[in-house]
Amino acid sequence: MIGLQFSHGPGGPSPVVLLAEDNRDDAELVREALVEAGVGAVLHRAADGQQALEMLRSGLRPDLVLLDLNMPRMGGRETLQAIKADPDLRTIPVVILTTSDADHDIRTSFQGHCSGYFVKPSTIDELIVVMRDVAAFWFNPHARRLTTH
Repeated sequence: MIGLQFSHGPGGPSPVVLLAEDNRDDAELVREALVEAGVGAVLHRAADGQQALEMLRSGLRPDLVLLDLNMPRMGGRETLQAIKADPDLRTIPVVILTTSDADHDIRTSFQGHCSGYFVKPSTIDELIVVMRDVAAFWFNPHARRLTTH
């Protein structure tokens, strides 16, 4: 059954984010940027796409997946494809957060039904801005999205 899940409003539960990122330093920078951006998200990290899928298939239902494209074992491209092919997972928004600004990667990510695409900035200050932008859209109390229940 498909129903409406309302985004978290002020005073509501913290949004849950699954970060699929193989680089520990980059994952820590994302965590720091979310904190500095004032996003009180609960952050789960998967070291690769295979682990992300295992977490999702085990019942983790994040409000958002942040997905790196270049990871070992199972990369972001394959992970996006698997999430969007799974009826139980396909409505979870997946935002690409990667170093690639190649037109081919951007095009194929959107063709694979990603919800957004951000190139990792080179400074923590720029990453804070990106995380603020992501949060302003995805965790906006007026935003609504479909999920499966």
